[in-house]
Amino acid sequence: MAISGVVTQLRTTDMASSIRFYTEKRGLAVEFNYQDFYTGVRAGSQIFHLKLVDEKDPSISFIEDGGHFHLYLETKGVEDFAAQLKAKNVPLVKDVHETPWRTREIVIHDDQGHTLYLGEPL
Repeated sequence: MAISGVVTQLRTTDMASSIRFYTEKRGLAVEFNYQDFYTGVRAGSQIFHLKLVDEKDPSISFIEDGGHFHLYLETKGVEDFAAQLKAKNVPLVKDVHETPWRTREIVIHDDQGHTLYLGEPL
């Protein structure tokens, strides 16, 4: 069996707010909307999904406490992107830094509190 892709799903209690965060703050695009509870967001050649739920994602505090992430987006130009986020008043959880595993990364939270890493290989 060959796997041609992997799709991540993030839960949101406010679809409109999450769509605004990912399109206006992050500069991504809505790929599709299914009724009013499911949305695909395009990040370059990748897509992740947002699903409307009644309660906040229970993994948010666990992820934050353990130094894990909900979504890792590999990109180029992390320093420039960090500056764009700051200009749009998106607080960085961790500013641009280099890791021992040879990446340059930033860490942010989305409108729901999901932990997002954005990184590029050095």
